[in-house]
Amino acid sequence: MGCGRVGATLARSLSDLGHDVAVIDMDPTSFRRLGSSFEGRTITGMGFDRGVLVAAGIREAYAFAAVSSGDNSNILAARVARETFGVEHVAARIYDPRRAAVYQRLGIPTVATVRWTADQIIHRLLPTGSVPAFTDPSGQVVLAEVPVAAAWVGRRVTTIERLASTRVAFLTRLGEGMVPDADTVLQDGDLMHVCAPATELDRLERVFAARPPHE
Repeated sequence: MGCGRVGATLARSLSDLGHDVAVIDMDPTSFRRLGSSFEGRTITGMGFDRGVLVAAGIREAYAFAAVSSGDNSNILAARVARETFGVEHVAARIYDPRRAAVYQRLGIPTVATVRWTADQIIHRLLPTGSVPAFTDPSGQVVLAEVPVAAAWVGRRVTTIERLASTRVAFLTRLGEGMVPDADTVLQDGDLMHVCAPATELDRLERVFAARPPHE
């Protein structure tokens, strides 16, 4: 939902990756931002209207992104997509950081810049492995966000480090970074960032995608 700069960038990126994309916006002229090569569908209407969402294919949707210019519209549409239609992968753009923390607690990831927003939403809608945020000049060490299976939630970070043989550099919780201490427990919705040799990323992705090994 939303065909401004972020929405158009997001739609084109997903389409270029080979996904079927439908874009909703109240202003039909906004679809010009998609360009002539865009092969997805465009639907004129309010993105939180159930009829409009059904016309856009929400019943078959794998993911939904609410990236209009209004916080209220975005969070309402995101909640309708998740709570009414059962879409599991939902993300919303929120401009007010005070609201973002509240919506994170509702289980809806919120992100806020154009290219960064599109990249982050694609990552949250289509998890495809670790996302390196920093690589040392030699290319040997990386700081990366690694997707973690739900089975790891509730364990102390120190236990996670021991079981996975890695170092957790920091967590992102409710949109804010935090350095874990000996008592920090991984919570649902946390984003985990590890510092590891570049050659270890593939192994860590496999480890964290599965259930924790027996202690």
